[in-house]
Amino acid sequence: MDQIKAADTFKYMSENYNAAAAKGLNATFQWELSGDEPGKWALQFVDGACTLIEGGVEKPNVNFKLSSADWLAITSGKLNPMNAFMTGKMKMDGDMGLAMKVQSLFPQPS
Repeated sequence: MDQIKAADTFKYMSENYNAAAAKGLNATFQWELSGDEPGKWALQFVDGACTLIEGGVEKPNVNFKLSSADWLAITSGKLNPMNAFMTGKMKMDGDMGLAMKVQSLFPQPS
């Protein structure tokens, strides 16, 4: 089986988010990845709908910066996002309250 690519995770997230948690949310979350699969991906929520913006946006409400390897470890459940933040593997700019909503918007697949 092919290795999952970072870009695939954002497409999956945009199609499989928790609509109940997104209700009434108007915000843009962005991930800036470095390393093997560099790039920017933003997920913009407007009135409960989620749009994927490849290449990112100029002024997201929340911007996460980390390596693509650490991102893939987070999405596969091998790295806890809070631990990644606390140990400096993931940096965050913007609204911390919104950043805390990511876990409820994108529950881990079982």
